[in-house]
Amino acid sequence: MKKQHQTAGSLRREASMFFPVLMMCSLLNAALSFDLGQSTRCVSIPPEMSVCHDVGYSEMRLPNFLGHTSLENEVIPKSEDWRPLLQTGCHPQARTFVCSLIAPVCLDTFIQPCRSMCVAVRDSCAPLLACQGQAWPEALDCERFPAEEDTCLSPVSKETTHFDKVMPKPTCQGCPAVEEAFAYKRVLDAFCQNDFAVKVKVTRRRFHSEEPEVEIEGRVEFISQGQLLPYDTRSLLQQWMLINESCGQRLTRSGRSLLYVLTGDVQADGTVSVKRIFQWHKRDTQLTLAVRKWRHHKC
Repeated sequence: MKKQHQTAGSLRREASMFFPVLMMCSLLNAALSFDLGQSTRCVSIPPEMSVCHDVGYSEMRLPNFLGHTSLENEVIPKSEDWRPLLQTGCHPQARTFVCSLIAPVCLDTFIQPCRSMCVAVRDSCAPLLACQGQAWPEALDCERFPAEEDTCLSPVSKETTHFDKVMPKPTCQGCPAVEEAFAYKRVLDAFCQNDFAVKVKVTRRRFHSEEPEVEIEGRVEFISQGQLLPYDTRSLLQQWMLINESCGQRLTRSGRSLLYVLTGDVQADGTVSVKRIFQWHKRDTQLTLAVRKWRHHKC
């Protein structure tokens, strides 16, 4: 099988094709019609099925919970349908949830995803589907999965789950206008009114690769850190631009790296919302002055 390299633009186009309600309905309809009493066999997860690598096991059952019997004709192609959603990092357990259906672990008994895992993934990933005009389909109703966590694949521990709820995470939103002409006092007001302010360099890559076309170049410089985590912010903003495609396009021009100051808030549930975007031109004295005065500014 020839490996195909895709840009973020193609991934986003694929996302709009690969996440329609009909696909998800057919996915679960197949799962619901799967006969747990039928004969199955264990096979190695193939190298081409990279979506389900590093999930904690190397062998899967065939047929899987979707009724797929052929690796080459069904399992591998269908697993690629999920790649665009999983690349957004919408939930840390999304890959486990998907792979428990398309590549169920090969044990003495069938292990389905628990209802609690479905709920956790749905609550985090449904907003991304909403960005693409999709609702979480009724066919993926989490009530259909087993509730007893001793008999199914449960999510992370309660302690870690609690921690995940307060971790900053990107969300779907309208894109703020890019502000280019402003006085430094206006920028200081934005710093006061928002939880965080960061300076980022955004670029658009034209070469073909599996990396996003729109990306944060270099490190993120904190003006006001707020509730953001220093080791996670670059990845978080990268995911934010991938989820909010119009924002990523607005912040980039082909072949040029541009500087911006982004201000925003982290909500109680951890979702990050960007409220103001200031473009930082080379000879921009107002932004430079605002950042310098911010160190001793009292709101």
